[in-house]
Amino acid sequence: MKEFSKKKIVLKKKELKAEEPTGDGLIRLNKYISNSGVCSRRDADKIISDGLITINGEVVTELGRKVSLDDDVRIDGNRLNPEKKVYLLLNKPRGFVTTLDDPHAERTVMQLVQNACTERIYPVGRLDMQTTGVLLFTNDGELAKKLTHPSYEKKKVYHVQLDMDFRPEDLEKIKSGIELEDGFIAADDIQMIDPEYANQVGIEIHSGKNRIVRRIFNHLGYNVEKLDRVMFAGLTKKDLPRGRYRFLTPQEINFLKMS
Repeated sequence: MKEFSKKKIVLKKKELKAEEPTGDGLIRLNKYISNSGVCSRRDADKIISDGLITINGEVVTELGRKVSLDDDVRIDGNRLNPEKKVYLLLNKPRGFVTTLDDPHAERTVMQLVQNACTERIYPVGRLDMQTTGVLLFTNDGELAKKLTHPSYEKKKVYHVQLDMDFRPEDLEKIKSGIELEDGFIAADDIQMIDPEYANQVGIEIHSGKNRIVRRIFNHLGYNVEKLDRVMFAGLTKKDLPRGRYRFLTPQEINFLKMS
């Protein structure tokens, strides 16, 4: 059996575009409220318009108002304490369960990031125990929902190693779509990685169904020997060793929020 190739997988490349930070240390009031966990930004706008917010004792109804972390912001007299948002990318190794707390799991992904920050972060989506690669962690519930909800169609790219050479005729089947036990599924793109490695393919898909990549290939008679997620929502594990993590850059965070 051929060794798992190190060749880079690039199916579709999108340029990251991000807003430049203002650097004044201020954030919009609706974001401040959302960060406190009270509600979404949209609901925060209504709360502000209804005159339920005070800043340093003054009622504020201006939607574009900005505040600092030192301001005394209250809703119905109760002071808000927004938690700092954390965004962390892990290059997940094999053998770790994607869970917050599982008494039956010997090793979980939370053990790999437990010393990263004091904030309580959680994985966005999941990778099964034997799948490796890009796994995002955050305490930003609004963004996590956006990244995992099917309607947003966030792309994921996987490097797949099979137990046999990939049959060229199956490439079109996967592109056109196949019927699984829980419904129809089609890849956004699929390519052979290299003629020298006929048992390895790259597949791009936005479905968040459980073990969907493995089930696609199982349906066609293959066993997936190795599965590595090399991209999630535009984020890659480039230069990040297996089992290590890094914090997202401001540009990456803005890209995720705007895309």
